[in-house]
Amino acid sequence: MSAPPLKKPVVTEREARQVAEAARERDWRKPSFAKELFLGRFRLDLIHPHPLPTDEAVRRGEQFLTKLRAFCETKVDGALIEREARIPDEVINGLKELGALGMKIDPKYGGLGLTQVYYNKALALVGSASPAIGVLLSAHQSIGVPQPLKMFGTPEQKQKFLPRCARTDISAFLLTEPDVGSDPARLATTAVPDGDDYVLDGVKLWTTNGVVADLLVVMARVPKSDGHKGGITAFVVETDTPGVTVENRNAFMGLRGIENGVTRFHQVRVPAANRIGPEGAGLKIALTTLNTGRLSLPASCVAAGKWCLKIAREWSEAREQWGKPIAHHEAVGSKISFIAATTFALEAVLDLSSQMADEDRNDIRIEGALAKLFASEMGWRIADELVQIRGGRGFETADSLRARGERAVPAEQMLRDLRINRIFEGSTEIMHLLIAREAVDAHLSVAGDLIDPEKSLSDKARAGANAGVFYAKWLPKLVTGTGQLPRAYGEFHPAGHPDLAAHLRYVERSARKLARSTFYAMSRWQGRMETKQVFLGRIVDIGAELFAMSAACVRAELLRTTDGHGREAYQLADVFCRQSRLRVEELFGRLWSNTDDVDRKVVKGVLGGAYEWLEQGVIDPSGEGPWIADATPGASEKENVHRPIR
Repeated sequence: MSAPPLKKPVVTEREARQVAEAARERDWRKPSFAKELFLGRFRLDLIHPHPLPTDEAVRRGEQFLTKLRAFCETKVDGALIEREARIPDEVINGLKELGALGMKIDPKYGGLGLTQVYYNKALALVGSASPAIGVLLSAHQSIGVPQPLKMFGTPEQKQKFLPRCARTDISAFLLTEPDVGSDPARLATTAVPDGDDYVLDGVKLWTTNGVVADLLVVMARVPKSDGHKGGITAFVVETDTPGVTVENRNAFMGLRGIENGVTRFHQVRVPAANRIGPEGAGLKIALTTLNTGRLSLPASCVAAGKWCLKIAREWSEAREQWGKPIAHHEAVGSKISFIAATTFALEAVLDLSSQMADEDRNDIRIEGALAKLFASEMGWRIADELVQIRGGRGFETADSLRARGERAVPAEQMLRDLRINRIFEGSTEIMHLLIAREAVDAHLSVAGDLIDPEKSLSDKARAGANAGVFYAKWLPKLVTGTGQLPRAYGEFHPAGHPDLAAHLRYVERSARKLARSTFYAMSRWQGRMETKQVFLGRIVDIGAELFAMSAACVRAELLRTTDGHGREAYQLADVFCRQSRLRVEELFGRLWSNTDDVDRKVVKGVLGGAYEWLEQGVIDPSGEGPWIADATPGASEKENVHRPIR
């Protein structure tokens, strides 16, 4: 007999932080370029020469891309998927036959065993044909059942589930709940031990692939009891298990073909053999899975950038205004330059991070997070600039353009489709905090007890001594560095090419400045540092720009020595770095000259009703209903809209 479901946990802010902290990977067993960058150490040797895939990885990857391209060109109608808000079953079945469900799964389980680099290339290719298909394949493999099992599953679990995931079964990842987003300490779905099973009760929201999935990774809270450690735990759940109900298929402003829903669990029995890892390890499994899983989002942004560049080029040559093509007007030309240079940098960041993930020589938890953050923000800006270049036609739908006899360019759809990237798999705001925590890890490791109010005086004294030793060695190294030597990184200034060495020297100097700024802020705010979220966001954004500049320069040098487009690559990298340096200087200025304090006062006034008069004079078109839907555990009262692909 199962125990009654737990009530929704009520936790303090400190308790929530402790849960998140416990789920972090605490150790740094491998080097990290980005971690060193935030500490003021520019380790170019970790990324240059640019790592490359093996010949066998290239052969298998290119072979699959050829088949996938042919399938997309002949079998995928992106406009139809957008109109009908659904990927046809025959398309999904065709992808299964190609092996697209198993791109990242080891061949011994029936998968293709592609590298991260070629997996991303495949996602970019198929996502350009239909973003909804890209999301389906990514949610299935990047965060669905295959990836957690690959990293944490038992041999029996891998043998049981991975062959199905490689060829026939679609999977989904279920963490978010109606009242729980980025604060997993309040997770309400429970998994109560009962003999050799666990009994699941709860409701999950925004379950990408959940409407059509055959297998689910579900995060649930196991209550602590005799013989059970308890805590947030991961399970593989079969969707045809009694008590699993898909109650709604959600609709969104973009990605209209995705199968995203609300899933309810009522007295769902899950064998203990389906538990992934030990009890209490679920959140750590989720975060570790996302280290590489997040790289699928930059892949979609790179694809968007390439397409936006193509459309901007063709349209700006064809459209004339005031006697010449609009591309030759500076106001439009600057936008085209931004799109081209930023697309080059996005691909550089993606390929570098992915190849480092494949080589497994570096810890890329920060690089993967920076790639997701930077790409989602810049991808959105690229699409927005394309809409502006297209003018009224950018705001008009592709179907409307087609109906009146013009080329059906879905620019407005691209803008809608990309907008979610700044929210899911870690919103920009959450990514800022996540990366900032990793960026200051070295400081907290040696001086954290000094600012912890719960630590004893002896603990603080010990931390003070350790911090003194660390900072005595570290701080002097932030004063001068290689970036001040006029001929440093000279290999990045070959004859007849733009001077990328100057940009790398700037990165080195800026990394030291960034580290000094972080140290000063910690000294100034100490225990209140974690509340300075906007400041931390700027610190992270500077780091993201420096990482992107480094990746762009390294990629340009790679292309110069291995490809026929080295000169053009150098030019794009130079322009990107010049644009990026302007953004970095602005961010540095806003670290200490900003409106953060007065912003907090305004927010207090808004919440206190001081400005309600400003809201008058409009009609609120919102419907009735609660802000957050009721998610009380219990039997479903709705029709099951789960739709298996046949």
